[in-house]
Amino acid sequence: MKFNNIDFDTYLKQYPDEKGYFGKYGGSYISPELQVAMQEISEAYYTICKSRKFIDELRRIRKEFQGRPTPISHLERLSNKLGNVQLYVKREDLNHTGAHKLNHCMGEALLAKYMGKKKVIAETGAGQHGVALATAAAYFGLECDIYMGSEDIKKQAPNVARMKILGANVVEVTDGQATLKEAVDAAFAAYSREYKDSIYCIGSVVGPHPFPMMVRDFQSVVGIEAREQFVEMTGELPDAVVACVGGGSNSMGMFSGFLNDPVDIYGVEPLGRGPKLGDHAASLQYGTEGIMHGFNSIMLKDENGEPAPVYSVASGLDYPSSGPEHAFLHDLGRVKYDVVNDEETIDAFFTLSRLEGIIPAIESSHAVAYGMKLAKQMSRGSVLICLSGRGDKDMDYIIEKYGIR
Repeated sequence: MKFNNIDFDTYLKQYPDEKGYFGKYGGSYISPELQVAMQEISEAYYTICKSRKFIDELRRIRKEFQGRPTPISHLERLSNKLGNVQLYVKREDLNHTGAHKLNHCMGEALLAKYMGKKKVIAETGAGQHGVALATAAAYFGLECDIYMGSEDIKKQAPNVARMKILGANVVEVTDGQATLKEAVDAAFAAYSREYKDSIYCIGSVVGPHPFPMMVRDFQSVVGIEAREQFVEMTGELPDAVVACVGGGSNSMGMFSGFLNDPVDIYGVEPLGRGPKLGDHAASLQYGTEGIMHGFNSIMLKDENGEPAPVYSVASGLDYPSSGPEHAFLHDLGRVKYDVVNDEETIDAFFTLSRLEGIIPAIESSHAVAYGMKLAKQMSRGSVLICLSGRGDKDMDYIIEKYGIR
């Protein structure tokens, strides 16, 4: 399929280019010293990703340890309540550790072992990437340092406990807003000191090349499975595919399975409290081109052109930029990016829990909320939503802030 002169038959092989660009977005804007480390990672990945031994081992891990493939569930009661449109969810909440993050963490840790590294370093917001990497580190016998903002530590206490139980060293970050952006800053600084013996396992499709490509490739299992399962279940493709977007790992994984199909694709960003700068984290909706954390993308900026303060009820979405591939697909128009606010998100959280017995992560609730909107707008058809994670980590925060509805 061609879209805006891009041939999506070969898209995944064409993008990014050898320098890590998706059009004008991406690249590697880091110090020469760190560039050497990234080149080492890139060369190792390009070698190992074609290795039958690596592919077989990753497949075995996914089947025997992660519990893949995760299923698709038909949300029959919710669909009937909303109208004639049928809603389905890809159940990444049933992936081991409770979210999609383990898909790339096991791949990154396996790469670290291949490269002879002794430690993995990462940032985390909602804690799911931290838990997943701590799990991968325990599985492969690696040291693990996880950097996390103090505000997110307060909101995500269950995941902090899980990381510590798994043997990870959780490093509290108190700079700035003490959320995801500051955690990334601290993790990068640590990696620049320790890169010879460690690997930085970025938690989304962000950062310098090769990470936006590498994380997308590891997460593409979500979209590949979902497409095959949906066709087997219904005999046709969904009319629309929906996923939440912060940095954008779950969404790029999901979208990659459908980019070459006549399917509407929607990325959902957090509008938070509203459109005022500082009240949301909807970079693709309100941002402009800019460089941060080693890559060029669309980002939210303050009056000085620096990354702006951001907010989201979901710790995993409060990031002032988005993955470069999302910026590229946004400009192409292949993916439609829209927003939902906190109130819509929390309503979706409780609605899905009550009607379907599935407690979603707050991040995933953004996608559920938008899927519900689509179902009300469409006269017929089907919507497939990526349920990127489960809501166990969020329940104490939800009850404290919103009570039981």
